[in-house]
Amino acid sequence: MKLQVTQENLSKALGTVARVANARGTLPVLANVLIKTVSNRLSIAATNLDIAITHYIGAKVSDEGAITVPARLMQDFVSSLPNDVINLKLDDYKLHIATDQYQSAINGVSAEEFPVMPAISDGKSWKLPAGTLKKALQQVALAASSDEARPVLTAVYMHTSEGKLYMAATDSYRLAEKQLMSTDEDITLLVPVSAMQEVLRILGDFEGDVVVTNDDQQVLFQAGDVELVARLIEGKYPPYQSLIPKNFTTSVTLKRADLLNITKVSSLFARESAGSITINIDEAAQAVSIRSVASQLGENTATATGKVTGDGSITLNSRYLLDALHVLSGEDVTFCFNGKLEPSVLKDPAAGDYVHIVMPLKS
Repeated sequence: MKLQVTQENLSKALGTVARVANARGTLPVLANVLIKTVSNRLSIAATNLDIAITHYIGAKVSDEGAITVPARLMQDFVSSLPNDVINLKLDDYKLHIATDQYQSAINGVSAEEFPVMPAISDGKSWKLPAGTLKKALQQVALAASSDEARPVLTAVYMHTSEGKLYMAATDSYRLAEKQLMSTDEDITLLVPVSAMQEVLRILGDFEGDVVVTNDDQQVLFQAGDVELVARLIEGKYPPYQSLIPKNFTTSVTLKRADLLNITKVSSLFARESAGSITINIDEAAQAVSIRSVASQLGENTATATGKVTGDGSITLNSRYLLDALHVLSGEDVTFCFNGKLEPSVLKDPAAGDYVHIVMPLKS
């Protein structure tokens, strides 16, 4: 293998893939990145056996070849080099890296030892705009569970219903659902949230269409020169849509910034009570107030005005409420519920494509 590549492109590609290289895995080669010539391009790839990311970059290839080298060392070294042309040359299992000022050799491991994710042969492909996917992931992925005891809840659920594509996630304490687009495809995917977080990261400022290809076991996301393959989670997702209330006895619509501020202040006094805050909605006063108590420190009540229908109170985890308010994008927010033991719902009154549910705490 002998080629030339720019430091900027190589550093960017290593930054894209190196995060999934796993130094603590059972296979030592999983701590490496695979560097391989493909036609007149260079592919940089890493995998942890559940997720594989490949980034293709332009290169001036003189001789074909492939090698794996330690991901962390390669990434840190290349990012430290000046923005110039880098010469890569493979000699036995040593990768020689040279610029005008630097001469280095990194010991590698044969590319044949690097595990390759099986190709998706009989899959179906469909597209969605990168901006749509990015926004949906920002609003939904935070609600997925990290508890491996219930694997399906560690997934982001992509599915079609009545001609529309939805993305949903829940950890059973909260639930987020986003409607992405209309489609004729029949889609049902349980994608690990860890893979979706990597998809969100590699989308970055990419503005084209993301091509999604899937079969029964894997899903491939292609965004320009970057590909991510992930193993799908097996199982059946709970029928969450039946949990989303359609009508409410108590609701308030107010500036999102106002609800965010009073929740943030109240959460300071809720730290020792596991984030517990009590929200009271008063129709006569056309106001919402949040009360929190810290037995050792004191108590706090914060109030904001809004457009109120009905009276009621509910106790929630302040962190879940703050998370939801941060990912809602509209200027206003509607907060509604049917009783202190029923799910509470947050949504943008100007957009009907996103809903966020927070389950109550028993007060």
